[in-house]
Amino acid sequence: MNFGAIFDWDGVVIDSALQHERSWEMLAEEEGRPLPPDHFEKGFGKVNKVIIPNLLGWTDDPVEIDRLGQRKEELYRELLRENPLSELPGVRSLLKSLQTAGIPAVVGSSTPRRNLEVAIDLLGLEGYFKDLVSADDVTHGKPDPEVFLKAADKVACKPSQCVVFEDSLHGIEAGLKGGMKVVAVATTHPQDRLSSAHKVVERLTEIDLPALQSLFTSYP
Repeated sequence: MNFGAIFDWDGVVIDSALQHERSWEMLAEEEGRPLPPDHFEKGFGKVNKVIIPNLLGWTDDPVEIDRLGQRKEELYRELLRENPLSELPGVRSLLKSLQTAGIPAVVGSSTPRRNLEVAIDLLGLEGYFKDLVSADDVTHGKPDPEVFLKAADKVACKPSQCVVFEDSLHGIEAGLKGGMKVVAVATTHPQDRLSSAHKVVERLTEIDLPALQSLFTSYP
């Protein structure tokens, strides 16, 4: 059967957690602001406009939130360019299999669009994704399913005809709320914390097209 494949980015296609965490630290140093010790884990998968006022408590001013968020992402992109990443195991081969089978793939991520574009260029993944849906394109961040519902529109599939690849708990919840099949990748959390997903894998080398197609018959 035909279906749409929706990929979260960080923790699914690449693992840039260290660069993200370091960019928050660099921003806090620049601004002379405190960082709670558990800020990164609590904010993982959430958008900056939620993290800055609600998790960090830095400011409620929308203009200042935007400025801080943009600067954080500038620092992140600088780190990416200084220390180029490789995609996670199994990503490229899975994307090639989807492309060969005519199954459209799209990114659905809480990451800003410019971050996605820079990383895709650095990795040479142009052409594998039909489109990108980023933090710039949504009003509500995960666990709201908005980003995945918009991604489904990009591949002209009903939500029930889509499979989401996710690593974060908020992302898994968003995919389930959107009525999609969810494959959880244990990049960020151990497998036992991801059991709400339809399928849990350690890495994408463990998944192939027959396994993805079986999700739609096993969980109608």
